[in-house]
Amino acid sequence: MILFLSIGFCYAQNVAGQSTAKGVDYAAHGKFKEANGEFARALKVDPSFGPAKRASRIMKDVSDQKIESRTAVHYFKGISYAIKGQYDQAISHYNQAIAINPTFANAYISRGVAYAQSRGQYDQAISDFSKAAEISPQFAKAYKDRGFAYYKKGQYDLAISDYSKAIEINPRFADAYFNRAAAYYSKGEYEKAWDDVHKVQSFGHQVHPGFLNALRAVSGRQR
Repeated sequence: MILFLSIGFCYAQNVAGQSTAKGVDYAAHGKFKEANGEFARALKVDPSFGPAKRASRIMKDVSDQKIESRTAVHYFKGISYAIKGQYDQAISHYNQAIAINPTFANAYISRGVAYAQSRGQYDQAISDFSKAAEISPQFAKAYKDRGFAYYKKGQYDLAISDYSKAIEINPRFADAYFNRAAAYYSKGEYEKAWDDVHKVQSFGHQVHPGFLNALRAVSGRQR
């Protein structure tokens, strides 16, 4: 049973998510000033909101001329299509971003997510996540997302290894702890799953009640 794993475009229906989605739309049309304003608004509401943090870093790279503006436009067009579930169009724009800048790690990660979410092409997704990790070895999300793909293939030990690497890079990476808890659950290592659940909760995040109920049922403990 696949249990509420975290991957992809977490644009929740809250203020931070809504502002980030608006910023993505602005950036997809080359309106970077307006995009920066929305990303800043999102981070003011929730400083830990990953999509806004990544988007802001990309905007800074454009400003610092580390990546070309047209690379960013294609990337954000891809994100915009992915948010709408139009993954073929998203992949097309990620391809164009990568063609312009073959060392743009974010585009590989986002394309990998699209492959995994829309097509179940986990091997292709793993290839993209691995390329992102090769380009940027300290990019925790690359390992977390590759762990998800391994999990979906039933390769739980590889998934746990990648989640652990993501946590090593970012010890407060709640999604990685939660996904690792699910992998431990699938291996029957319930005490380790509980340890990771407690980590997630210690950061002030809620754990999906469906997962908690399942873990309680198989582990024989309530918390």
